Amino acid sequence: MSTTTAVNTPAQQTPSAPRRASGAGSGSDDARIGVRANLRHIGALARRNMLQIKADPESMFDAVLMPIIFVLLFVYVFGGAMFGDGNRGQYVNYLVPGLMAMMGLNIAMAVGTGVNDDFKKGVMDRFRTMPIARSSVLIAKMVVEVGRMMVATTILLVMGFILGFTVSTSVWGLFAAIGLSLVFGASLMWIFILLGLTMKTAQAVQGVAMLVLMPLQFGSSIFAKPTTMPGWLQSFTDYNPLSNLADAARGLITGGPVAHSVLMTLAWSAGITLVMAPLAVAKFRKRT
Repeated sequence: MSTTTAVNTPAQQTPSAPRRASGAGSGSDDARIGVRANLRHIGALARRNMLQIKADPESMFDAVLMPIIFVLLFVYVFGGAMFGDGNRGQYVNYLVPGLMAMMGLNIAMAVGTGVNDDFKKGVMDRFRTMPIARSSVLIAKMVVEVGRMMVATTILLVMGFILGFTVSTSVWGLFAAIGLSLVFGASLMWIFILLGLTMKTAQAVQGVAMLVLMPLQFGSSIFAKPTTMPGWLQSFTDYNPLSNLADAARGLITGGPVAHSVLMTLAWSAGITLVMAPLAVAKFRKRT
């Protein structure tokens, strides 16, 4: 009688579930990552995003060309109608601070399409298997987009100065207006990140975003004084956060009351961030 030696085959061995990388699990893993490590991850991911821009310089076209086109277009198309043919310089001083708000809104929209595209390429799935906090992936993208926003704002101001834009307060007022526009633009990015994580395609993100952007932009005090609008539109303009930011920037740069507009802009920024940031991070964890 032959004896049979029992050999443990892979199927007979006790199965053990593969270990997930630290930080690749639920939201509780994020809390175990220290602040210094989180900042290091954000820095590394931000560098990766900047290298992408270096490899694809065309991705900066919107930040470079959009402020030039908008300033020339609106000054020479609407400037004469708003302040008279000989007073386009007055319209430049009215328009440029308002366009600072518009730059943030349009750059923020690009974040949503970028996040959606990264998911399509599988980049985000790879990040979610790495031992990093979920929020660091999104914050790193926002850091780079804030940099693009600063580039767009700088070009906007240069074009404004060429066309006769003047700072009537002080250089600190100008810096305060720039900082306020960056804070508000960063808060808007959370909305578009959530939109990019929710919609199936980048084209859908752009389509839905434009439906929101157009009324907010043109139903504000960015391009025209609300006093020239019908009563029902003035009511919408008064509560439009872009109007608050545009009015705050004008007050800080060209003079005038700023307290109410600045406080409202900061309140909008804080409220949008507190509501949208947790939703965007949660959606990032759960998206398949």
